[in-house]
Amino acid sequence: MSNNDIQYSEEEVAKFKARGYNDDLLPKGPDKRNMGISNYFTLWMGSIHNIPNYTAVGGFIFLGLSPINVMLAVAISALFVAAFMVFNGIAGSKYGIPFAMHLRSTYGDLGAKLPGFLRGCVAAIAWFGLQTYTGALALVILIGKFWPGFLEIGGSTQILGIGIPQLIAFTLFWVLNVLIGFGGGGILNKFTGILSPMIYIVIIGLTIWAINAAGGMGPILSYSISGATRNLNPIFAYFLIINSVIAVWAAPGSSVSDFTQNAKSTKDQMVGQTLSLVIGYAIFAFSSVVILIGGSIHFGIQEWNVLNIIDRLDSLPVVIFSMAVFLLTTISTNATGNIIPAGYQLTALFPKKINYRRGVLIASIISFLIMPWRLMANSDSIFMFLNSIGAVLGPVAGVMIANYYFIRKQNIDLNELYMDNTRDNKNNIYHGLNRQAYIATIIALIISLSGQFIPALRMISDVSWFVGFITAFLIYLVLKKASIKNEVTPTYEEEA
Repeated sequence: MSNNDIQYSEEEVAKFKARGYNDDLLPKGPDKRNMGISNYFTLWMGSIHNIPNYTAVGGFIFLGLSPINVMLAVAISALFVAAFMVFNGIAGSKYGIPFAMHLRSTYGDLGAKLPGFLRGCVAAIAWFGLQTYTGALALVILIGKFWPGFLEIGGSTQILGIGIPQLIAFTLFWVLNVLIGFGGGGILNKFTGILSPMIYIVIIGLTIWAINAAGGMGPILSYSISGATRNLNPIFAYFLIINSVIAVWAAPGSSVSDFTQNAKSTKDQMVGQTLSLVIGYAIFAFSSVVILIGGSIHFGIQEWNVLNIIDRLDSLPVVIFSMAVFLLTTISTNATGNIIPAGYQLTALFPKKINYRRGVLIASIISFLIMPWRLMANSDSIFMFLNSIGAVLGPVAGVMIANYYFIRKQNIDLNELYMDNTRDNKNNIYHGLNRQAYIATIIALIISLSGQFIPALRMISDVSWFVGFITAFLIYLVLKKASIKNEVTPTYEEEA
């Protein structure tokens, strides 16, 4: 542990536990700080190569930028993502606290419910639905290879805007994910070390195939898209791509303390996460563009969905292996990153009526009802989804960063944060809700979402995470400084 990191004895942790906090919320002691640089390096390497990420790159290609510019924009995005993940994770690595307590230190014990809902329910449920659908697409292809007649079920009939084979596969895959959610996903986490190498075997193999199929790198780098969906200024297009990539990480970036609380030191998580994201995205930026464009050249069709390219491959074993790896990766990331947080958050919001399993079931049903297949209807729809996620969580991240670094000066009083609810906590700065944080979050949320509903403000929607983050950051600092200076508005309001 570095000198700036705080260690707690078992006696101190036991004191917090005696106040009614369960093990998941307690600060991690030295014995549980077992993640070093190598652990953080491998943490995100496999997660980068998921189906929605490849779909997003397909959308980037249709913006009209050259292939090399798409590669550079995606690679540069990694620097922003790494900075966000690292700096928002310092509170976790310094104090050993999870996301739930990090939120309380910013919004107050009552105030943490809204941002917790935005991350654990809104973002998690939406991502769960999208990941389940992308996994279902892979499942359709797998079933079709063994049972070709499955693809013809129902003919052209559609239910809820989706073909019957796709709906059957989605329902089956949805049920499987729900069952895994009930179990907590612990078993799947053990497969992470196996899945990551398997993903890279698939990706490297597909990249080599795409280069050969296209006739070398020359045709790929000189490829010109026809029918680009947007006519954007190249510089703004870079910002749009960076915003979309950050939006992919908006949810795990907000709750990154759940991962950094286990760091051996802040330095370990900073170095490990930076290397993981920068190197991982450098590989992804190259491979994703090469695979999508190389496949498009080879098959004579502009393709933005990597699954369609894999489906057209001649080798049945390659198709089966590739789809199986994507399926397993989807199940693992979906359980640990989406449905489990949603289940716990619903339990926290309604502890008297909803337990964890009911929370998982409710979140899963909502993810079905939002019909996530509409989020991948075309190369534009993925942007709408990512921009919405960025608009929802950008303000939360802005307030969290502003509070920790500029208001609290990287200091959290854990004795006050883990308050004893049997006492009068009226003067506890973490009690109730942080009114300035709420005002900043809500105003920034409205502004960053405005582009989704007002066509003239579409540019705001294109960079929604940046707009939400910067707006909330500035508004919160202004309100907080004014409050402290005038000593009129209390920092935290007492819970009614």
